[in-house]
Amino acid sequence: MQKKMIKTIIVDDHTMVRAGLTKILKEESDIEVLAEADGYIQLVQCLKDVEPDIVLMDISMPGKNGLEIVKELRQTNPTIKTLILSMHPEERFSVRAIKAGALGYVSKESAADELVRAIRQVYNGGKYITPIVAEKLADSYELESNKLAHERLSDREFQILSMIASGKKVKEIASELSISPATVATYRARVLEKMQLKSSVEITSYALRNNLIE
Repeated sequence: MQKKMIKTIIVDDHTMVRAGLTKILKEESDIEVLAEADGYIQLVQCLKDVEPDIVLMDISMPGKNGLEIVKELRQTNPTIKTLILSMHPEERFSVRAIKAGALGYVSKESAADELVRAIRQVYNGGKYITPIVAEKLADSYELESNKLAHERLSDREFQILSMIASGKKVKEIASELSISPATVATYRARVLEKMQLKSSVEITSYALRNNLIE
């Protein structure tokens, strides 16, 4: 009887990262890499040609980020399972990823066998939740009034906050995310309003106090 393969697509905007992941997964007898994509647009094209079981993707990418793509796939391709593989530590984005609909979150610093284990667990109907992520998920169910200010932001607003806090200017953020400077300015205004801050300097100061800058 032929072994059923776990069909995957890798989505990451770095060519070398995709190549490395593909090499790791091709060493597994039960995992097949159907395609690679550098972001949302290429992923949409891939999904016209192949039907993956799992989409493995980064968070920080130009245009739509990984969390936005996860949410969209839940609407347009609900049978596809998503697994986030990110350079960001679990403490920073894991809860947002799980709440967006991802079935697991793996750090790029993790060993290859952890990634493979996560893929198999998600494919078999489970979620891949590390102890750190489980703790963060438990903490996240506090009352809304007890949440830190940045936890009330949308995923895109939080991304803009992180980029501003890292010292990036409006035009630079716009270019990196493939959106207009006016849109960035709108998100910045929302961040300031929701967090009751007055300037980008205060955003950076807040991010430093709460360990939001890598």
